[in-house]
Amino acid sequence: MTSLSSAVALPSSCRARPASGSRRARLLVTRAAASSPKLPNGRRLRVAVVGGGPAGGAAAEALAKGGVETVLIERKMDNCKPCGGAIPLCMVSEFDLPLDLVDRKVRKMKMISPSNVAVDIGRTLAPHEYIGMVRREVLDAYLRSRAQSAGAEVVNGLFLRYEAPKEPNGSYVVHYNHYDSSNGKVGGEKRSFEVDAIVGADGANSRVAKDMGAGDYEYAIAFQERVKIPDDKMVYYEERAEMYVGDDVSPDFYGWVFPKCDHVAVGTGTVTHKADIKKFQAATRLRAKDKIEGGKIIRVEAHPIPEHPRPKRVAGRVTLVGDAAGYVTKCSGEGIYFAAKSGRMCAEAIVAGSANGTRMVEESDLRKYLAEFDRLYWPTYRVLDILQKVFYRSNSAREAFVEMCADDYVQKMTFDSYLYKRVVPGNPLDDIKLAVNTIGSLVRATALRREMEKVTL
Repeated sequence: MTSLSSAVALPSSCRARPASGSRRARLLVTRAAASSPKLPNGRRLRVAVVGGGPAGGAAAEALAKGGVETVLIERKMDNCKPCGGAIPLCMVSEFDLPLDLVDRKVRKMKMISPSNVAVDIGRTLAPHEYIGMVRREVLDAYLRSRAQSAGAEVVNGLFLRYEAPKEPNGSYVVHYNHYDSSNGKVGGEKRSFEVDAIVGADGANSRVAKDMGAGDYEYAIAFQERVKIPDDKMVYYEERAEMYVGDDVSPDFYGWVFPKCDHVAVGTGTVTHKADIKKFQAATRLRAKDKIEGGKIIRVEAHPIPEHPRPKRVAGRVTLVGDAAGYVTKCSGEGIYFAAKSGRMCAEAIVAGSANGTRMVEESDLRKYLAEFDRLYWPTYRVLDILQKVFYRSNSAREAFVEMCADDYVQKMTFDSYLYKRVVPGNPLDDIKLAVNTIGSLVRATALRREMEKVTL
């Protein structure tokens, strides 16, 4: 998921570039640590990637291409996570995604305030710029197939637990249920194998995180319905997405209508009032009623979404990426890009630390990935945490937020930052004007709230 607020003054990480195979084909050839022993008998480093979403698929591909023997375990090969499915433009080029993977190219966003004031967003986009809308079941399957083509073994199985080695440089033992329609065992067949390292990419309810004692985190519940609407109504959403804010749709998040290939995804989320999620979903449908009327619900999805990184993300030669690590931004709920990016960065650190799979890796190699990821993206999480606390705390603050989004300067800064995941230098004079306008919006919204409170007393 993503929102307009998800990109204000973000750090640099990638820029749009023409898609090519050069980046995918690139191998990391880096000298391993002096203390890292060479693997015996010419065998390759073995790594288990648990989870086959964007984080796991990206990690498995980079590992296999880097000379590491890789096994990816995924339980649900047709997994449909309740996800808005928005990806930034730079992800298409950076991860060489084929354009037919993108269901819709959103160039128009409509922000709708608690009082139903609507602001159109997207006026500053160049003709070639857009927010990509994908279906997770399609994207995930593609990334897994690419990892498999690179040499990774993809296993349909449910990870159960791992056993840590009893001696230095010993093997981890991965236990899982293997699913194979030919063996006739409905519950799967218990199996195990040995690896040198484990990458936990198994989502918010990560079993790898539990085994390594990664600690808990606060999480949101996302609820989404896929709705098939009449063709004449689908025209409205051809290049448009909608976001609704207000206590009725969520006390601390937003409701959305995002277009897919032949239907729309209608959803919402909350951290503070999980038991009321179906009530918020009904309110989101009601707010969008005129535009989705006559639609038929074809799928219902619900899933936890982490709200901040876990207290511990590495232990020995086990580490976490994606939702398992807690890489979903507050305020916007964006996670797909950060999942894939963290998976790739982690894999590249392993490839480099193992000298392309010829040496044993150490915890210090995995910590290099964490340090680089945090350097690039930790400011993003901090900024969006602040934005959520300022603008999602009341309906009056949300009114101010929507009013602020009407400003062309805000739109340009926001889209440039979100689409390319880079720091966008602002104009000092415009920054001052923006600050004054933001304060003004908050003051007017607060005054409106006080007047409304008088009316209701």
